[in-house]
Formats: sequence, C-alpha cells, structure tokens
Amino acid sequence: MPVLVRQKLRWEPTSLKMQTVQHSEQTLKTALISKNPMLVSQYEQLDAGERRLLNKAFKPDSDLFGPITLHSESDWIISHPEPPQDFEQFFSDPSRKAPSPEKRSIYIQCIGSLGNTRIISEEYIKWLKGYCEAFFYGLTVKLLEPVPVSVTRCSFRINDNTQNLQIHAGHILRFLKKKKPRDAFCIVGITMIDLYPRDSWNFVFGQASLTDGVGIFSFARYGSDFYSSRYEGKVNKLQKVSSSDYSVFDNYYIPEVTSVLLLRSCKTLTHEIGHIFGLRHCQWLACLMQGSNHLEEADRRPLNLCPICLRKLRCAVGFNIIERYQALVKWIDDESADIPGVSTEHSREDNVNLPKPVEAFKEWKEWIIRCLAVVQK
Repeated sequence: MPVLVRQKLRWEPTSLKMQTVQHSEQTLKTALISKNPMLVSQYEQLDAGERRLLNKAFKPDSDLFGPITLHSESDWIISHPEPPQDFEQFFSDPSRKAPSPEKRSIYIQCIGSLGNTRIISEEYIKWLKGYCEAFFYGLTVKLLEPVPVSVTRCSFRINDNTQNLQIHAGHILRFLKKKKPRDAFCIVGITMIDLYPRDSWNFVFGQASLTDGVGIFSFARYGSDFYSSRYEGKVNKLQKVSSSDYSVFDNYYIPEVTSVLLLRSCKTLTHEIGHIFGLRHCQWLACLMQGSNHLEEADRRPLNLCPICLRKLRCAVGFNIIERYQALVKWIDDESADIPGVSTEHSREDNVNLPKPVEAFKEWKEWIIRCLAVVQK
C-alpha cells in the first residue's frame, strides 16, 4: 500500500475508507519531552507516576493513547493543513497566555436558555460548570447571570439551508469582551442558538479570540433533531429578519438535554477553552484537541487529552494529574445535582428531580481509572 507524506505526517491507509496518522516513537517522544535541556530537566522533575503515564504516548503497545484515524477527505487534518505544535513550541509561544494569581477564573455566560424549562437550563449550566472545574483542575469556574439574546445587541438571520435562526458570533465576542471581569483568565459564552461568523459563511460551532480571552460556542447542532426542526415561528423564511426585533427568540426551539448532548457540549467547551490556553489542534494522537469539520468527526474525538496536550495544559494550570483525574471521576459519579427550592407555581414540566445524564461518560470513566492505575502503580 502506498504511504502518503504531507506535513511530516505518515498516513497509512488501513482500508479504502480509513487512514491512520502514524508517527515514529522518537517523533512522539521529542514532541512530548523536547530536546531542549531545560525542558527535559523540567520533565524529569515530574512525579514518577505522571511520567509513567505520559510516556505511554510513545509506547506502541499502549492501550490508552492510540493514533488519529481519518475517515474521509473532509476530515480536519486533510482539509485544513496546519503545522503540528509540540510541547516546546507551546512552551515558547510568546503570544500564549497563562493564568496568573490575579486571573485564575473561567467565567461562563449563558446566552438564551439551555433547556426548555428554567430548572433544566439552570441545572445544565451547573453540570457544565462542574465539568470545567474538574477538567481545568485548580482554576475557579464562575457563572454569570444568564442573559437573553437582546442584551447582546447582536445581528441575527435565518440560515438559508436549515431555516433555523442564527446569531452573529463576532458581535457576541464583542459583548463578552466588555463584560469580562477583572479576575477572569477568560470568559466564554454558551448558547443553544446556531452561530455564523460572517454573511458569507454557513455556520460555525464556535469562535474565540485568544488575545482577548473570550469565546462563544453553540451546542445547537448537537441536538438530535436540529436538521429537521426548521424554524416555523414569527418570521417568514423568505423575508429578511429585522436585526432589532429580538422577539423572534421568544420560546425558540431548544433541543432535549440528553446524555449525548451533555457529552458533546463538554467536549466543545473544553476543546475551545483549551485553545484560549494556547493549545493548537492536535496532530499527534487521538485527542480532544483534534480539529473537527463535522459532527461525525467531533463524535470520534475522545474526551481525553493525549499526553502531549496534557503536559501543555498541566504546564499552564499547574494541576496534579492524579487529583485532576479523581475530580473528573467524581463529577461522573455525582449523578445528582443540587436542586434549588421549587415553589408550587412551577409547572409539572419543571421536573425537580434532575439526575445528571452521564450514561455517555461511563466508558471514559473506565479509561480514567486505567490511567490512575498506571500513575499510582
């Protein structure tokens, strides 16, 4: 079978439909540890258990970290060629921002509702907050009071392809930048409304400004029926939407909150915040920081960071790997949420017994436990 070489990656077709991004053990070792004596010394000072786990990156028999698989020409690595980023490049990046003692908070701003009742929306954002606190272990995650779309004063439109409403991502970033608190490392907006970055684009899952430490991410297309829901509200789809009449968002369709939707949301949120820390798209091993062009590719992307990206995040945040993994397991195990007091005025739709839907996270929990066994060996 032919071997294709591009961007220093070796693509080994394993079938007519699937290819594997394969690196040599030495390439992966250099990407993780570096040849810079200072960074090598820094690596050698890590706890022996942490090094044992990270070294799995270049062990061919590792069952924890596998290669990236490519399934079609539309996958990210093929359609968006970009240079890979090893640890040394991450560490030496002059534009990279890291949390400081004065700025160690991640703020989450909800725009519009995340659930079709107030209670669901409140609990959903709490679940996301808890997940971020575990994933970026050692930093504080704070929730800002949810705001309606009208407060952002953003432009919006109806997408010609899906007939669903969309809000302008760049305008939301501008709104978030003005709201960024003094102690914030970053502020990220989350919404269940589809996004577009400019008139000529169809849509975007999210957009961020690394220099400003702001991002906006939409979970709209992660709903199981997004592409069949077609907005049939107060706006004629053939008519131009007035960018000042925000009443079109009143009672706008919101997808059902399922375990798969929560998992996809957690992936997107942590991937995009990872970019704000300076982590570029991963091209080394199967990793959360892989780019994704479409939902199928995003679903193939794992929840975990590969050892190279894990070392980058550990360098930026300063967490203990064991404590971080334990916090993630605790988040998965804590299936119930703190339910606020609910008055009898709420409708029966406001189900006050909202277990966290973590069924889709069970496989990842087992993977984390295997990692902990390696670190604590």
